[in-house]
Amino acid sequence: MRLAALAFPLARPLLHALDAETAHGLTLRALTRLPMGPAPVADPALAVEAFGLAFPNPLGLAAGFDKNAEAPDAMLALGFGFTEIGTVTPRPQAGNPRPRLFRLAEDRAVINRMGFNNEGHAAALRRLAARRGRGGIVGVNIGANKDSADRIGDYVQGIAAFAGVASYFTVNISSPNTPGLRGLQSRAELVQLLARLNAGRARQAEKPPMLLKIAPDLRGDELEDIAAACAGGAVDGIIVSNTTLSRGGLRSPHAKEQGGLSGLPLLPLSTRQLARMFLLTRGQVPLIGVGGVHDGASALMKIRAGASLVQLYSALVYQGPGLVTSILAHLSAEAARSGSLAGQRGQDAAALAHQGSSGT
Repeated sequence: MRLAALAFPLARPLLHALDAETAHGLTLRALTRLPMGPAPVADPALAVEAFGLAFPNPLGLAAGFDKNAEAPDAMLALGFGFTEIGTVTPRPQAGNPRPRLFRLAEDRAVINRMGFNNEGHAAALRRLAARRGRGGIVGVNIGANKDSADRIGDYVQGIAAFAGVASYFTVNISSPNTPGLRGLQSRAELVQLLARLNAGRARQAEKPPMLLKIAPDLRGDELEDIAAACAGGAVDGIIVSNTTLSRGGLRSPHAKEQGGLSGLPLLPLSTRQLARMFLLTRGQVPLIGVGGVHDGASALMKIRAGASLVQLYSALVYQGPGLVTSILAHLSAEAARSGSLAGQRGQDAAALAHQGSSGT
């Protein structure tokens, strides 16, 4: 996919002249039509073992870019060590009215209120089944329909539908764009959710790892409750974090749009919450750090805060697919310098857990 990286500087002005959602759709279609070629040769020093899976490198594509499993192989060909499709819900749903995706160019950020727009389980399952045998780690991010009478039941359906094709599951209970969804992060509801999901997993012949994706806007006591609920093997990993509702210090005229904020402004908050979760789980639960990753230094910051793996998405809007190889080159140089990335995991967690803290 070297062609995609070369073409982006030319295409970016044209894409950014369009509304953000139209540009995203065109980008996705272009990536599925360009000749892929083989994925870049992975640096063995960047290999990661986490929740029973062998990742060629720690950099992944976060959910939201490829909602309907249209381009997992194209994204892996860019050099990502893994990719995550979704969020997918049992039934197709249109999501919120447009416009619902906004670039905040002055802040290197994005606000979205998409509302889990997707084609439903059947469409994504068909595509993932068709690529079976191609290799590569492809996670499936599952959610609940907005009008569901049993939201937990929707997640259980997701486990049953994709158990045979998912490398891992992400249970997304932290999107701010589905009313009431974040309530599932409360201790009582989370314990019930995880109990039903694990019962559903036990009925499947194949049991991919299951991760929980949490919000960055949680108070300290809420993080403690989540860490307790996730203990004892209730989940195989935790993703920190989803988008934020906070809006501090933004300059863009779109800053007051409703929805979840992602991109560079999320880096301090999401990294602080990641470090807190690493300390609360005593480093015993693999964590994926997401939020504000935009270069090699910020990816390394996530690892030093406690992440085993790192994901990004919003930075691609501004920097394009060449960002992937740039970050991996930085991490390779750091691994050569220090002898190991794994040895740096969590080294700055204690300091970062309190950096910029205001009691959240």
